[in-house]
Amino acid sequence: MVNYDALPQDAAAENGQSGWRLDRKNAGDSLERHAIARARQGDEAGLRFLYIRYSRDVYRYVRSILRDEHDAEDVTQNVFAKLTPALASYQPREVPFSAWILRVARNAALDWLRRRRTVSYEEMRDDDGRYDHRDEGSNAALHEALAELTEEQRRVVLMRHVVGLTPPEIAKQLGKSEGSIHQLHHRARGNLKRALVRAAVTPATRTT
Repeated sequence: MVNYDALPQDAAAENGQSGWRLDRKNAGDSLERHAIARARQGDEAGLRFLYIRYSRDVYRYVRSILRDEHDAEDVTQNVFAKLTPALASYQPREVPFSAWILRVARNAALDWLRRRRTVSYEEMRDDDGRYDHRDEGSNAALHEALAELTEEQRRVVLMRHVVGLTPPEIAKQLGKSEGSIHQLHHRARGNLKRALVRAAVTPATRTT
């Protein structure tokens, strides 16, 4: 794993072909603009300069969204691997580069979560484990059931079962009490089960 915290904020970046060097002493706004211009063209030195300067911030921001250091590392690497084409949309007059790249990172993290957003029926059963489900592959029905939840209920369900946060962590993220999170989660599960029954995916009692 890359130790982003160990990366210097303005470390040297060198390109063997062009011979240009970026270091702490002369790294400023003009040098950053120069690096961005070079990176737009796929120049390795420009890309390396931006990576060294911003990868730590991108990684920390993505990790705060994904809550997983390995996923955060993968997303961070993807952000910088796709930086050259992404820079085509960057307009320096509209937003500072530091804010722009964090917005890119946020979108990449949310895309990562959406790709993982397949909530299993097993996670929606009662805590005592009495229920199983007949159609584990009916993702469309589950997505329709999720759409029937209130925004708060859906958010709690996804944060609990997709992102993997604990009730105290969800409470902190949403600015609510832990008790209210438990209530929202309980109501959401009840609503999901009723919606799944209507969709003809009624839970079957487990035989012992």
